[in-house]
Amino acid sequence: MKIFIDTANIDRIKEINDWGILDGVTTNPSLIAKEGKDLRTIVTEISKIVDGPISAEVMSMDAEGMVKEGLELSKIHPNINIKLPMCIESLKATKILSSKGIKVNMTLIFSAQQALLAAKAGASFVSPFVGRLDDIGIDGTQLLTEISTIFNNYGIQTEIIAASIRNPIHVSMAALAGCDIATIPYDVLKQMISHPKTTEGIEKFIADYNKSKGN
Repeated sequence: MKIFIDTANIDRIKEINDWGILDGVTTNPSLIAKEGKDLRTIVTEISKIVDGPISAEVMSMDAEGMVKEGLELSKIHPNINIKLPMCIESLKATKILSSKGIKVNMTLIFSAQQALLAAKAGASFVSPFVGRLDDIGIDGTQLLTEISTIFNNYGIQTEIIAASIRNPIHVSMAALAGCDIATIPYDVLKQMISHPKTTEGIEKFIADYNKSKGN
């Protein structure tokens, strides 16, 4: 499973990229707003750091506007994919953009039916939101399994990006469900490294080493 970071913070992207585990980046208007820069500037900076897919979201809500924005954003770098919110207009835009060889990431997916329609329209990625479903008492990880099963049943090549990841368990469940990608917040990536038994083991090794040296 590929790992993306879900952020627009350049310093954090650089840090995680240095770990050697980063395959791509997803952004959204809320994340962009936190950085105090415009989308084009941030996406351009990201493309100089990460050699992988970078999602840039449009703001138009009509197909014509989505296509226009998408075409402009795609000129920034070949790795840019256009992030569209799931709706009828975005399905229309996806058909047009994908026919021009531009990859689309259909976001705000909350059902397997939505994911299927996005794939049929030509989306290269679908982003089901795990955490937001959990917030309303629905098992978000079950949705990942449903989409993965349907796509496998019919040989659908659209990649599944597990999004709205809230904790390391969500990452494990995404991998078990067969998702192609998990896009993960910075804090959760940090949590994935840590385990109390690992910390305990390191401390013991250091203590034993120091004893052997007479310290």
